[in-house]
Amino acid sequence: MFIAIVIISIFAITGFIWILNKFAPFKICSICAGVSGTWLWLITAIFLDYQIDAIFPAVLMGGSVVGITYQIERKLPLQKSPILFKMLFIPSGFIAVYSMLLSQYLIFLVTIIFLIALSFLFLKIPNKNTDKDGGKIEELEKNLKNCC
Repeated sequence: MFIAIVIISIFAITGFIWILNKFAPFKICSICAGVSGTWLWLITAIFLDYQIDAIFPAVLMGGSVVGITYQIERKLPLQKSPILFKMLFIPSGFIAVYSMLLSQYLIFLVTIIFLIALSFLFLKIPNKNTDKDGGKIEELEKNLKNCC
């Protein structure tokens, strides 16, 4: 019945962050904090040699990968392909999670660096001069400003 402890932990951390959000100057996704906080203490317990089935943090970490992907996808510029981003990010995130669980820290580090670079690449807003319209929007904006 260890799952009950995991669920209670998610609820407790989520509730704590939800209350904290009422007073904090910035907002944190409560459920994201509940899930990630739970798998963080589970991973810590595993590293401290407590006997915890790795399936629990693995499932939660997979959920965090998908949640992070969703949060980044919401911020993608219109010109960027959300499906391509998700196809690259989610499997790479699973590799990062898997390598962390197996204590393969070099693979974990390389994958995290790749995920950060991928995020910056997809979140970068294209230069106005390289728009698909060949600069027509910029020219139209300039003409509108100078019209009257």
